[in-house]
Amino acid sequence: MELLPTPCPAHLVPDVTGADGVDGFGEAYRQAMERGAVFIAVESQGSRWTVKADTLTAGPAHIVGDVVNRAVRDAVGRLVAAGEVRSDAYAGTVYFVLHGVERQERARELAAALHAALHGDLAPLARAVPTTS
Repeated sequence: MELLPTPCPAHLVPDVTGADGVDGFGEAYRQAMERGAVFIAVESQGSRWTVKADTLTAGPAHIVGDVVNRAVRDAVGRLVAAGEVRSDAYAGTVYFVLHGVERQERARELAAALHAALHGDLAPLARAVPTTS
């Protein structure tokens, strides 16, 4: 796995779906940890997709501030309300999971926006999950 640019374009978000018994998630997570990078990935789970992100892999110097955490939680709430992700989505302070995304392209778009947000750039998240008036 190559070191992902920040922000990571949607087409470069890794697909960690296990193939032929290979644990794609574990390998990608290990590599992110070794590089001190924020982990971001998509994974096929049946006919739906899951977005996963974790900032613990970036080390203790990587801090996600309150403004970013609030923006991510609000965006996840809007995605749940719109039925784009399941209600068991998790938006914690360091770990994020969005289950039930219908299409891989949308999962990658959300992952890229989340990755940018976790690096302090909220603009891609605002475009991917706009607020309703």
